[in-house]
Amino acid sequence: MAHDITVLQAQPRTEFGKGAARRLRRDFRIPAVIYGSFHEPIHVSLNILEFHSILRHQGANAVVEVEVEGEKHLAMIKAVDQNVLTMDVDHADLLSVKRGEKVEVDVPVVTTGEAAPGALVTQDADVVTVEADVLNIPEEIVVSIEGKEIGDQIVASDLQMPGNCTLVSDPETLIVNIVEPQEEELPEDTEEALGEDGEVESAPADPEEPEATEAPESDES
Repeated sequence: MAHDITVLQAQPRTEFGKGAARRLRRDFRIPAVIYGSFHEPIHVSLNILEFHSILRHQGANAVVEVEVEGEKHLAMIKAVDQNVLTMDVDHADLLSVKRGEKVEVDVPVVTTGEAAPGALVTQDADVVTVEADVLNIPEEIVVSIEGKEIGDQIVASDLQMPGNCTLVSDPETLIVNIVEPQEEELPEDTEEALGEDGEVESAPADPEEPEATEAPESDES
């Protein structure tokens, strides 16, 4: 959706490699590259806190204006390399775009509402690919599952596209499937051990053996 474009102040980057990246991160900056069909790649570093804020509030398809030495570049976040353990951003790729340009992006699909009682909701696809104006990329597409019954399905063509978007994904892509919960089957030996009331049957107790009695002591002669 349309919003004010955030301006990111970037610094030119001339050092490369893991050592240079570590030095940048110590200064709370991350390496990034701005690339596009109408200029050579521009290697820069970005403030890590500002970049994290954009990801958190505008999503992975955010469009920003990157200012490098007084020159501004309209760019869309294209790829983010994150550490799988810490989720820290290690590197970012930004694609130069032009106002009015159409781009293809993956947009998250979010469900809302509650299905019918006893129904299990499974989401088979978390994103769909759409074509949208670069300055009006939706952050998410919401679909209602309110009252959906067992056997109902929602496919990509059922999604309500925002006015500026067209669906690129296969229209028959299954998004949401409403199914009947499956009862977990018990192993045969477990079923045999259960009684009719579902409780474990105990083995019959052994008959009690008579207590042993001590023989009376004999008198010594």
